[in-house]
Amino acid sequence: MQTLLSKEVQNFILQHTDADVTALALQKNKFSGTDWTAILNQIGARQKAKTKLPTWFNTENILYPSKISVEQTSSEKTAAYKAALVSGDLLMDLTGGFGVDDFYFAQKVSQVIHCEINPELSAIVKYNFDVLRISNIQCIANDSTLVLQEVTQKPDWIYIDPSRRNEAKGKVFMLKDCLPNVPELLDFYFETTSNIMIKTAPILDITAGLSELKYVREIHIVAVDNEVKELLWILKKNHTQPVKMVAVNLAKDQTQSFAFELNANEKPVVYGLPKQYLYEPNAAIMKSGGFDEIATQFDVEKLHQHSHLYTSDKLIEFPGRVFRIEQNIGYNKAEMKEFLENKKANITTRNFPDSVEIIRKKWKIKDGGNLYCFFTTDATNNKIVLLCSKI
Repeated sequence: MQTLLSKEVQNFILQHTDADVTALALQKNKFSGTDWTAILNQIGARQKAKTKLPTWFNTENILYPSKISVEQTSSEKTAAYKAALVSGDLLMDLTGGFGVDDFYFAQKVSQVIHCEINPELSAIVKYNFDVLRISNIQCIANDSTLVLQEVTQKPDWIYIDPSRRNEAKGKVFMLKDCLPNVPELLDFYFETTSNIMIKTAPILDITAGLSELKYVREIHIVAVDNEVKELLWILKKNHTQPVKMVAVNLAKDQTQSFAFELNANEKPVVYGLPKQYLYEPNAAIMKSGGFDEIATQFDVEKLHQHSHLYTSDKLIEFPGRVFRIEQNIGYNKAEMKEFLENKKANITTRNFPDSVEIIRKKWKIKDGGNLYCFFTTDATNNKIVLLCSKI
């Protein structure tokens, strides 16, 4: 670790921030006594941190773990969001990793304990916190279960980011297949705290997660620039009320948030034919499954039960993309030839039998331009194409 911190090595890393690491790997090591692969790893990991972890990237003499660790860590945007959900005197992070979440937790909680079973990673994180002048985080290199058994002060919060034991085939995975095995250890955790936050990959099915956990108070679906990055499961000991779903999109210029109680929508959804405006929910809402709730809360009509597109005559602020419908055409040869064949357009399909690729090939439609086309099914089960301009 010390050899990587020499002035010459650090200057080389900074000077090659934008270099091709693969090409660098073919060069001869310029630094005797310092592993060339380790230097290349610092450059590669730093490149990953540039937009994801600007605080680390813009601080001198930061050390990075493997590039994969940096790829898997929370971004600063999502870490700041998580930190806004906690408070109190003590938070224990049972799966510390690179410590980005803890950096932000430490701004909201008096004391943070960073547990990391990998001693090398724990040492890097401790060193970085010193460089970043963070004094209220204690780094412990040990199994978090053992650490939790020995704590004298009960934490206000436990935070867990379980990792999958192996990359099982297919997209479905269960929390019981992760380390630590949270469902198995849940009762043990609740002997120590009343509040638990669990971070999972967005690939985890929400229904499956609910089947494995108990006392779930809230589920936060966190997207950055309309890409879902993580699910946050907030557990409160002995909680019995309905689960609150929060879909949030941390966009560049604004934060879009939409909340509803799971299985609590009592208002009937109104279905209707396309009107003046079209609304497409952001990715976080799509993951939440709150398709009926979005219609009733925003007083918009749904095009079809399975289309998840909405319409209204009055323009409203909406958590997603908003379009003006310029034309509504039928999906038939005559109208497709007249309006879209050999044209340029951005294509989206919702509840439609053909894929975007098939549509482009069939009608020779090029990608791009200012025309947005939604191929979908309307409330009368007709296949339609909405020609739109983005608002």
